[in-house]
Amino acid sequence: MRELDVIVEQYELLKEQNVLSILATVVQVEGSSYRREGARMLIDEYGNITGAISGGCLEGDALTKALHALHQSKNKLVMYDTSDENDAVIGAQLGCNGIIQVLFEPLDYHDGLNPCELLKEVVSNKKTVTIFVQFNLDRTKNQVGTILTVDEKFAFKGKIEDEKTAETFIEFSKLSFETKKSSSKSISSQFVEQSVFIQYYQAPVKLVIVGAGNDAQILAQQAAIVGWDVIVTDGRPTHANGERFLSSCQIIVSKPEDTLEHITIDSRTCFALMSHNYQYDLAVLKLLMKEECVPYIGILGPLKKYIRMKDDLLQEGLVINDSIKNKIHAPIGLEIGAETPAEIGLAILAEIQSVLTQTTAHSLKKKTTAIHCSIPHLKMEKN
Repeated sequence: MRELDVIVEQYELLKEQNVLSILATVVQVEGSSYRREGARMLIDEYGNITGAISGGCLEGDALTKALHALHQSKNKLVMYDTSDENDAVIGAQLGCNGIIQVLFEPLDYHDGLNPCELLKEVVSNKKTVTIFVQFNLDRTKNQVGTILTVDEKFAFKGKIEDEKTAETFIEFSKLSFETKKSSSKSISSQFVEQSVFIQYYQAPVKLVIVGAGNDAQILAQQAAIVGWDVIVTDGRPTHANGERFLSSCQIIVSKPEDTLEHITIDSRTCFALMSHNYQYDLAVLKLLMKEECVPYIGILGPLKKYIRMKDDLLQEGLVINDSIKNKIHAPIGLEIGAETPAEIGLAILAEIQSVLTQTTAHSLKKKTTAIHCSIPHLKMEKN
């Protein structure tokens, strides 16, 4: 389950029990930090924490600040400077060197558009959206907070001042959807400058595991821990069943040629063909040859298996086009010396993550630039 899912789940529990709570969100980072913009944690009135905004060095002081803001029933922006080695507040020190702005928002359970209510809809819809958090770096000013979500069809939900603001935020969303990145903006309204963090939130990865063997069991568990939605499909009800897989997994028992009839495919849907049945995998691969939006198709087994597949398809007059061919990874997984099913599962997940994020999968020690790319910041005037 993803962190935001856990936060929303805890929010629902606290709301049901009428326990006061507050949401903390990292809205701006200058320099390096363990967590980036968009990291969140939920704190209740008893000091219980769900989620994280750092590697542990900020949470202690953040708890104190959160409870203070909660008792004041007022949004509060707090700055942490992790570059100050003498700052006793930071405590553990991760060797980071950055300035982190954290926004604290007390949650009104009677407000159907409070920050966690907006996040709840984001989580339940499982769509790619932009999430808007407005704040002011002058901490004496009003801190507006999490106000809006916009989907890819530019339908929005939340609180908007006026039509002009809505148009501006939709333009911000268009840029995020085009670049697939979060961003930070400054807008000027009536001579008051406001900052806006626009979080590009992607729908969870959907991993379709073709085959329900013991190695598929392990891969499904690992993918679920990462927070991906998992679908397991196999023709054998003795293998594809709820007793062998986590309750969060969707189980499909079908003939290979019917596999895709039960699956909604989008640009976040990845396939791992690992049925240990050549004909079953081949039949599913034949279906996937028509699915241009699929970003990843992994085939378990040696290279000669994939070569044989292409030859068999060719005999049927079927040729894998270059677009699909570039998405096929056979043998599946990164080369990390994996031998056991768990190690192979790790190699598969790492390769899929690398493909989806379009990163090199090289060791970070070889990286000459910052680990995390800073989000772009633009200034726009609002009439």
